[in-house]
Amino acid sequence: MPHDSHDAPPAGPQKAWGGVFREATDPRMEAFSESVSFDRRLADDDIDGSIAHARMLAASGLVTADEADRIVGGLEEIRREIAEGRFTFTASKEDIHLHVETALTARLGDIGRKLHTARSRNDQVATDLRLHCRRAIDRIDAAVLALQRAFLGLAEREHGLVIPGYTHLRRAQPVLASHQLLAWVEKFERDRQRLADCRKRVNVLPLGSGAMAGTSLPIRRELVQEALGFDSFAANSVDAASDRDFVCELAFVLSLVAVHLSQWAEEWILWSGEEFGFLLLPEAFCTGSSIMPQKINPDALELTRGKSARVIGNLQALLVLVKGLPTAYNRDLQEDKEPIFDSIDTIEATLGVAAPLVAGTRFDAARIAAGIERGHLDATSLMEAFIADGLPQRTAHETVGRLVRLAMARGVALADLDDREFQGEFAGWKASYREALGSSRAVERMRSAGSTAPNRVAEQLSAWKRRLS
Repeated sequence: MPHDSHDAPPAGPQKAWGGVFREATDPRMEAFSESVSFDRRLADDDIDGSIAHARMLAASGLVTADEADRIVGGLEEIRREIAEGRFTFTASKEDIHLHVETALTARLGDIGRKLHTARSRNDQVATDLRLHCRRAIDRIDAAVLALQRAFLGLAEREHGLVIPGYTHLRRAQPVLASHQLLAWVEKFERDRQRLADCRKRVNVLPLGSGAMAGTSLPIRRELVQEALGFDSFAANSVDAASDRDFVCELAFVLSLVAVHLSQWAEEWILWSGEEFGFLLLPEAFCTGSSIMPQKINPDALELTRGKSARVIGNLQALLVLVKGLPTAYNRDLQEDKEPIFDSIDTIEATLGVAAPLVAGTRFDAARIAAGIERGHLDATSLMEAFIADGLPQRTAHETVGRLVRLAMARGVALADLDDREFQGEFAGWKASYREALGSSRAVERMRSAGSTAPNRVAEQLSAWKRRLS
């Protein structure tokens, strides 16, 4: 008996979900809802996941070993076509998952149709995205490590150089340049620790959860878990396919990386300007002016500072995206990919410039030395010398404050005051207190663990060299 015309499939390309529909998808809806324009970058992840799924289906008796081999072979052919730019993408097939499946079915017919057995695009895309984020974490970790090594290398080259340290962007105490540089190594080490911790929650397999309730078919999720290198598989199918905590967490970690990069860029923009004159940036990472011939602008650092805004904004977009979603999958989650892709791309691009810029930077030691005694950076050192002789801290603080005011009035350094002037403010003045004066001496007198004391910094340099080798 012929089918009623109302039961005929809609014209145009078939959808993965088209059986119940009687109308073709409006082209405007196709354009509005497609994601292949940006999720095609998940192709390798999708194919890797599909290969593991096919092998599991064979091990579970849901396809034959020969069928699984043919599916795997077809998927590898599709991978090559995509890599070589010979694969055709179209909005009518929505996303990368349907593109791969449609191409496979075109090659293998009903065998290709069996690949989607016991999975939904919901758990499929969640798996792909976890694979993608896991690979990104590993790349970014390696790039942050390269940046740490660049800072460490500069710190080793500049060990012994004393520079002004700042609080409130005002001269505070003298520090070794290497101590200041190792502060960035510390910050980026925390970023690496956060990446590693985030990776643990990324590395949970959702595949096998189906659309939301699991499957009645006899699948073996542990086989896919092992094949794809996941630490575990998700315990709750309702949560698994819709969980995007890992995306938000990675976006947060990348935002902190971006903040640290921006802080570093801001400091070095200041330090490399004429007013500070501490740093000589590699010209290969600077640009000029179209109208002012003399300009050498720190554009790489400025872009680093500027691009951090994108990464921070992406975190906010993701948090707003998920804040109102009910449990299980919602199509809103299609919008998770562009922000996290952009954050990954932006951080990788920035780190790719940061490491060679740091490696190529030099300190202007002569200019730093010429101005190191400005700002009475040794005031705290003198105060602590008084304290070491029994003077109460508050009294010592007030006394040195008066001495600094006297030096400021005369326009000289503390060391330029004579003993009579010191004694006028502090009757207990001894000539031996002069050993606390001068920026280099102030640095050398430091003792505490973690301080800028030369021996402590040397210890840290050796420790980081071992850790980062």
